[in-house]
Amino acid sequence: MAAPPRLLVVDDDIGTIRLLSSILKDVGEVFFAASGTDAITMVRDQRPDLILLDAEMPGMDGFAVCAAIKSDPNFADLPILFVTAHTDVEIETTALELGAVDFITKPLSPAIVKARVKTHLALKQRTDELLRLASVDGLTGIANRRTFDTSLDHEWRRACRSKSPVSLLMIDVDYFKRFNDHYGHQAGDECLRAIASTLADISQRPGEVVARYGGEEFAVILPACDRATAMKFAEKLRAGVADLHIPHVASDVSTEVTISIGVASLMLDCVTFGTDHPGWTGPCPTVHTCRDGSMTLIAVADRALYEAKRAGRNRVACAAVMDAASSPAPADA
Repeated sequence: MAAPPRLLVVDDDIGTIRLLSSILKDVGEVFFAASGTDAITMVRDQRPDLILLDAEMPGMDGFAVCAAIKSDPNFADLPILFVTAHTDVEIETTALELGAVDFITKPLSPAIVKARVKTHLALKQRTDELLRLASVDGLTGIANRRTFDTSLDHEWRRACRSKSPVSLLMIDVDYFKRFNDHYGHQAGDECLRAIASTLADISQRPGEVVARYGGEEFAVILPACDRATAMKFAEKLRAGVADLHIPHVASDVSTEVTISIGVASLMLDCVTFGTDHPGWTGPCPTVHTCRDGSMTLIAVADRALYEAKRAGRNRVACAAVMDAASSPAPADA
């Protein structure tokens, strides 16, 4: 059962707060803030689905509150309905230009308040669903390539600002073309869904993004994760897929479906390479500069994936030291 929508009422008048709470008690969960600064704090802490905002309040007025909320990318699409006794066109225009979606005038009509709140909640629900559909892969239900690109760029920039590590895993299903040829494309789709689900179930740390990169290739973004930890985590993913025990008699590696994983890390505070992991297949470069952008991490991870395939597949590897431009992947990838 879906949780009821969360409605934030922002007003310095307790009478208005009580009236709106009474009107909307059957529409959703109502909570309130009596000042602009409290409202901004509650938006960040409580993450409401809709805000009813008084235009005139002492200190930080409704217009300043609206501007502050809309300036935060996390809440730019949050519907804000202004509530005021004024019907001045200039005031209404200012509110709409700041990002408000509607205007409710006092004295309040319960029927009008309910109707408008329900309308904007329904619109938000549809918008959220469209955004969700635009961000997920239609076959597997995990993040799509567009979401991956945006997320990796965001994590790269954050890592460069904070000088914290970030790692990327590139994952390929071993001999997947042969799997499709032998078992059929419907079985292939089921295989990809099962692998995606397993990767997502294991990747539960906040901020981790599991995405379908394309075809039978997946990617996992690991924020605040150094290379050694990423190698161990990648091995956990490899073992998790092996534990699915999906038959694959056409594979040269195993009688069951396996994956190969390439690991790359951005570590600005570390300049040493390590060989402390059994999946190591050669000197492991760690990216130490933000100069070339997040594509650098993808290039190194792709190189690592190539190394894993060249070493026999069904393993975790980091790239050998060489130019970021990879050699062609082994045949029957």
